[in-house]
Order: sequence, then structure tokens, then C-alpha cells
Amino acid sequence: MAQHLVISMAAPLLLVLARPLTLALRVVTGRLRRGLVRVSRSRGVGWLVFPPVAALVDMGGLWLLYRTGLFAATHDDAWLHAAVHLRVLTAGMLFTFAVCQVDPLRHHHGLALRAGSLIAAGAVHAVLAKTLYGEPPSGTAFTVTDLARGAELMYYGGDLAEIAVAVVLAARWYAASGRDLTRARRRMASAPAARGE
Repeated sequence: MAQHLVISMAAPLLLVLARPLTLALRVVTGRLRRGLVRVSRSRGVGWLVFPPVAALVDMGGLWLLYRTGLFAATHDDAWLHAAVHLRVLTAGMLFTFAVCQVDPLRHHHGLALRAGSLIAAGAVHAVLAKTLYGEPPSGTAFTVTDLARGAELMYYGGDLAEIAVAVVLAARWYAASGRDLTRARRRMASAPAARGE
């Protein structure tokens, strides 16, 4: 469970804060840069980074992983195990990218939508953790103690990761509102000067 928390929540936040799209746009040139801009502004990517859709992809995948036989199957197949980890990391990055919006996007979504998506995803994650506390994933034979510890780690570790995303969201909102206030003050200060007062 600790491994899944790091891969699905902690690593995506750190990777998204590194601004991968911004870095890629600074490094690549020519046709590759134009192609990257075109893809990042496409309608399909726009839908994927729509916060409720990204939350559904992320949380839906976790429910499928833990509430079907997929989790048990990953213990017997190394390739499936790696594919699940890649999928969990990708979905976590997609959700974090959609909520934090630290990279340039074609459509910027409002704070209420992003915060609401974060709260809803957190609630779904907490419910999943609580159900795992009572009933193990199908096809596995965890001891009661291991099951309880794993579910508690998922519940509280998920809360910590979601708080970290909320802090990033709040900091971005605070910085944006500070910039808006500074611009408004400059406009007000320049208005009397423009009128010759």
C-alpha cells in the first residue's frame, strides 16, 4: 500500500510541480514544439484534463484495481504488475495536472471546479480505503492485521497527499489573486494620471 501511495499520489504531485509541459516546450524546437503545442491544446487532451473526468479516470482505476481480481493477478504476473503501476502513475499525474494547473493549458478551469473535484476524489478514495478495511480485495489472502494496516495507510496517507495538493491549489489561487489585486491597483493609480489630475 505504501508503494501504491507513492506511485499514485506522491510521485505525481512532485512530477507535476516540476512543470513537465513547460520544460518540454522550452527544450524542443521546430516541428516537435508545434506538435507538442497542438497536442496539448487538442480537444481530447482538454477533456482528459477536465478535473471531474481526470478524477473519474484516477479513482475509477483504483476501484477496478482493488475491487476486482486485478490486484491478485498482479502478484502472479510481473508484466501486469508493471503495467498497473504505469497506469496508476499516469492517472495520478493526469488528476494532479488537472487540479493544480501549473502548466499552460488551453482551458483553465475555475477554483471551485478544481477544489470540488479534489474533495470528491478524496471522498471516493476514503470510501475505498474503508471498504478495504472490512473486506480484502478478491483473490487475496491477507491477514486481518495486514488488511487493517494497509487500509489505514491508504486512508491517512491519501489524506496527507490530498492536503498537499490542496496546499498547491490554495497557493496558486493566492498568487493569482495577488497578481489581480496588483494590476487593479496599478490601473487605479494610472487612471488619475491619464485624466491629467
